[in-house]
Amino acid sequence: MSSQQKSPGNLASVKLTPVLLVDDDVELCSSLKRLLSMDGFEVKAVHDGDSGVRQALKGQYELVILDVMLPGGDGRKVLRRIRLTSQVPVIMLTARGDEADRIAGLERGADDYLPKPFNPRELVARMRAVLRRKNGVAPKEVIAIGDLQIDCSQRRAVRDGAAVALTGAEFDILLLLVHSAGKVLSRDEIAEAALGRAVGFFDRSIDNHISNLRKKLGSHVGKVERIQNVRGTGYVYTGEIIQERQ
Repeated sequence: MSSQQKSPGNLASVKLTPVLLVDDDVELCSSLKRLLSMDGFEVKAVHDGDSGVRQALKGQYELVILDVMLPGGDGRKVLRRIRLTSQVPVIMLTARGDEADRIAGLERGADDYLPKPFNPRELVARMRAVLRRKNGVAPKEVIAIGDLQIDCSQRRAVRDGAAVALTGAEFDILLLLVHSAGKVLSRDEIAEAALGRAVGFFDRSIDNHISNLRKKLGSHVGKVERIQNVRGTGYVYTGEIIQERQ
């Protein structure tokens, strides 16, 4: 065998990324399992919400793909149950044009969403973007700003001594805003830098992530609004970094 050829043993040794797919469309799951395996993902599919929660909380998956419409309860309730104890990245599959589903998913802690029907290549791109955010090498940096401390390497935010549970997308947006404190960032700038993708004119995902941050961190620091919406422009974190160390 030449050095250019790969043996079955070599192929078998390639580590696949474990992904959980929760969708009651058995045919779609079978198709996605086959297609995603070609891109380096090992997909475990379950078809109801209870099974999805049990599997997601095992801690063995790098990513969860969760359909909004599930038998015996919708995916938003499943996501809420997962988020009680786990921050595993979640991409939600929603009905095309149903903004209410997308908003509800993001409010409950989804990292991204994709409307059905979708191009599998777009799903793979979204999956890789979410995993890059999750697995990226963070700088060994601790930032103190107002009532917050942000540990970049641990991807952890603490407010007034209490840890704040943030999704991967929420943490990345917070870190971007804090690093640019006092500077207005457009929605497009935030999406490109923190989410790894552009947003359309009617895409409200950035607004919903910001809304989640306000709820979790508190909308004000003293009497000053923490994250201000600059109408027609974007968002600005209003505090000033008081300490930054490696």
